[in-house]
Amino acid sequence: MKDYDETTAFLGQWGCFQQMVFFLLCATGIPNGFSGLSVVFLADIPPHHCLVPEANLTQEWHKAIIPIEVVNGQEEMSRCSRYRLDVVRNLSAQGYTPGRDVNLTDLEQEGCLDGWSYSRDTYQSTIVTEFNLVCGEQWKQPVTSTAYFLGVLCGSFISGQLSDRFGRRPVLFATMAVQTIFTFIQIFSPSWTVFTILFFTVGLGQISNYVAALVLGSEILAGKVRVLFASLGITLSYATGYMMLPLFAYFLRGWKSLLLALSLPGLLYIPFWWFIPESPRWLLTQGRVKEAEAVLRNAAKRNKIKAPQDIFKDYNVGWLQLKACSSQCLNIAYFCLSLNTSQLHGNPYVSCFLSAAVEVPAYIFSWLSLHRLPRRFCAVGTLLLGGLSIFVIQLVPQKMSVALEMLGKFGISMGLAQVIVFSTELYPTVIRNTATGTFYTFSRVGSAISPYLFQLSTYYKYLHYNILGSLVILSAVVHGIFMFFFFFFFFFKYTQLAFA
Repeated sequence: MKDYDETTAFLGQWGCFQQMVFFLLCATGIPNGFSGLSVVFLADIPPHHCLVPEANLTQEWHKAIIPIEVVNGQEEMSRCSRYRLDVVRNLSAQGYTPGRDVNLTDLEQEGCLDGWSYSRDTYQSTIVTEFNLVCGEQWKQPVTSTAYFLGVLCGSFISGQLSDRFGRRPVLFATMAVQTIFTFIQIFSPSWTVFTILFFTVGLGQISNYVAALVLGSEILAGKVRVLFASLGITLSYATGYMMLPLFAYFLRGWKSLLLALSLPGLLYIPFWWFIPESPRWLLTQGRVKEAEAVLRNAAKRNKIKAPQDIFKDYNVGWLQLKACSSQCLNIAYFCLSLNTSQLHGNPYVSCFLSAAVEVPAYIFSWLSLHRLPRRFCAVGTLLLGGLSIFVIQLVPQKMSVALEMLGKFGISMGLAQVIVFSTELYPTVIRNTATGTFYTFSRVGSAISPYLFQLSTYYKYLHYNILGSLVILSAVVHGIFMFFFFFFFFFKYTQLAFA
């Protein structure tokens, strides 16, 4: 009895059919890159202070009405308070000069009763300026990201069930449509609540089509091409979309125009329906042998190869051993670093582009390491590289912190790419999408927490780096312990056999 790879070996590994499937499925991952982290620009908080209405104030009092606070050793205007407007108006009318005739620290303060004035140096608008998600409402800003990742978490599980029930191809295109349509509808959100609910749905569609494309490609492609697709192809397409995000955001400074630009590319994928086939492996598990044979005969025709008369005569479905991988630590670190790019020193668009660009060599090195090194060695090495780089940020001068953060992102991106390959290698066809979706569900628990981690820097500047570095290093230690016992077990067994 032959397994699937032996049965379909007549197709080869890199014919016209495989090339078409490879590049089309990779292309479907591009919108996931700029959709998944669009919140970096959509929900960024620009500099702001209390709005001061026209109140017949002198120029001196108009400048002095906002208190000065010291934040991280630097003086800046208070973001959430002003001196009482009625008191300041009376002092201005009486001709007093602030700082000379009046001690400002003795004046009573009040909240931003008339709203806020936002800087437009970087953004024309964000959802923060649209819905005033500052001061007492600032808690809503990280909730926006968390809602998206909760959608990703739910989508990971639900899409796996649907894909194993109805097929990879229908779920891939249905969830791409969900991602595109709901991204567009977000433009018309009348409130933060509506925007967040829609963002949840966008996250649900985003991860669903990513997992469906990953599984579909892993089931159609074979051998080294399958590893290339899972470790490099689908990840590089994501990185490409991620690098496009700051480009779109730079030229489209308003959040509504940015969302429009992110949704329109989804229309380009409609013709893909007629070129991307259903997974023959999945069709076989459903007993639809004739449809599976039709897909393979079409593939043979595109590859200009003659297919056997009875392709699945001696086919055996087979079963693979199931294993579980844990990537919560990697996801927490990855998304915390990615969401933190707008807070790095320098231009937020350049910082975001660098954060995306560093993933390209990471995925290339990941692919190379998977070809040369054992899987567990790869895992331990990348985890240590990422974790140590993040942890030592607190020990170096501030100028070097960005370089170390990018090095940490490099190691963590390598680790995530390797985990993707592990997940597609370990599960059998009959439950591959459900198992992969469940795997992503647990990992996305970490990403849902990540928006809150870098908020900890308000209490201690390096607290979030300490937590991230410690988690990733701990994960590396656990992998190392398992690796030690694995080699010790086989060494013991080998010596027993040698002296028997």
